Amino acid sequence: MPAAPRRHWLDHRVPPPVVGLACALLAWAGARAWAPCDWPQALRLALALPAVLAGTALDLWALAVVLRAGTTVNPLAPERSARMVVHGPYRISRNPMYLGMASSLCGWALWLGQPAALLAPLLFVAYVTRFQILPEERALHARFGAAYADYRRRVRRWL
Repeated sequence: MPAAPRRHWLDHRVPPPVVGLACALLAWAGARAWAPCDWPQALRLALALPAVLAGTALDLWALAVVLRAGTTVNPLAPERSARMVVHGPYRISRNPMYLGMASSLCGWALWLGQPAALLAPLLFVAYVTRFQILPEERALHARFGAAYADYRRRVRRWL
């Protein structure tokens, strides 16, 4: 039997919305540091607005589904989950709230009009995957066993 992965001190330490905000600020700072691309404001808005609206809608939908299921929305304590949520947006992504945040970050980066700002959503996805999702998956597997393993086989982590 393989050894359990060692817990990292950053596992479940920083709430994903805080990580998202930090990434958004980094994107803004990066966009200020480099000359922006010459994208017309109308084009930036046309690209950014759908991504932000879709991300926000996905976040709200996922939040409503979790609250209706009567389980925790606290990303720092997945072991407190009372039940698995596998319906609504959780049929297409195991992490629709994080996916919504990543989509909103993409929209923000597009609005900024600096290609380097697109590194922010990538940084968010990398950080959240390593320090939030992977430890979350271990906690949920420990809590729900085979049912969670089956869900993981059926539904992708992101999309």
